[in-house]
Amino acid sequence: MLSGKRVVLGITGSIASYKAADLASRLTQAGALVDAILTPAATQFITPLAIRGLTRRAVYIDIFDENSELAEAHVELARAAAAILIAPASADSIARIAHGRADDMLGLTVLATAAPVVIAPAMDSQMWTNPATQENVGILKIRGVVFAGPAEGHLASGRSGAGRLETTEVVLGALSAVLGRAGDLAGYRLVVTAGGTKEPIDPVRYVGNHSSGKMGYAIAEAARDRGAEVTLVSAPTALSDPYAVRMVMASTAAEMCDAVLRECRAADALIMAAAVADYRPRSSAAQKIKKEGATGLTLDLEPTVDVLEAVQRAEPDLIRVGFAAESEDLVAHAAQKLKRKGLSLIAANDITASDAGFGSDTNRVVLLDAGGGSESLPLMSKHEVAHHLLDRLRPLLENRPRS
Repeated sequence: MLSGKRVVLGITGSIASYKAADLASRLTQAGALVDAILTPAATQFITPLAIRGLTRRAVYIDIFDENSELAEAHVELARAAAAILIAPASADSIARIAHGRADDMLGLTVLATAAPVVIAPAMDSQMWTNPATQENVGILKIRGVVFAGPAEGHLASGRSGAGRLETTEVVLGALSAVLGRAGDLAGYRLVVTAGGTKEPIDPVRYVGNHSSGKMGYAIAEAARDRGAEVTLVSAPTALSDPYAVRMVMASTAAEMCDAVLRECRAADALIMAAAVADYRPRSSAAQKIKKEGATGLTLDLEPTVDVLEAVQRAEPDLIRVGFAAESEDLVAHAAQKLKRKGLSLIAANDITASDAGFGSDTNRVVLLDAGGGSESLPLMSKHEVAHHLLDRLRPLLENRPRS
């Protein structure tokens, strides 16, 4: 989504300005062409040389820079920008932009652009909650400006509250979501599942698996970046909620099944990336089972609900995509699951591989479709796998009758 895009990164005077270096680096690594604008106040916190070293492009500060390669830099940057990201945005910069001030390079560029604007505020909580700041934020939201944050937490003043600059992941998620509004999945509603369900033995222990949820979260983010309206039904994970993705939490297989059935009523497709436990204890102890004096523990297990089969019965016309995590006969077992559950597409991965699958940031999958087609993908990031999967899903969505 960011590759090849011109992004104007506005950095304003805030103690959080040093975090803009990470944003500049991550944007550049993602393939974006980053044109950074520092306000005069920002240069008191971070140097233009540092940002230029990270972006490998010119940094703009002075409206009247005689050495600028652009005749009217603010106009040229404004026209070329795919988006403007202001991070961190101080209370002063938000006020200036809200009231159309054009007395610095950043204000001029925002005033001259037709590109979407994303603002990530950073300031003391008392400044953020001040009615003047909130009124300025309201003005900008009415104009279509997207705000990422601020987050709550420890502030430079020593206090805690709302005012921290959001994490790089959230800010980049907001930018990607804005850039993807007109993507090839715009107008489609997708339900994605992620994580491994936990079937309680007692209040402390559970039957589960090693799923980290990374694959499902990557699919949700990739679909969002391509314009889809995404609901992520997630089992408990250590991952942060993706920006602009509707979250529904489900701990057990039964809870996940209920949530998926409910969300799929208005969906165009279901991508079942969650690792749903196949078995659960027939009964769960109300209190913690003590180890003292015990010679062993026997669990009486019963099958959990099959989510895909339940969806097949309830929503037979819904496009369903599954995953098959196998330890042997990968393609054969995946093909059987594809046919048995009436899937349009299945992604099969070998869980015995040390560099792919559970807990890893990378994956190596084989994509099988209902028509007998097969595509083996090499080792790649889970976000890249997600986009390959969505590439295969898109024509299925296009050929599906819309209600």
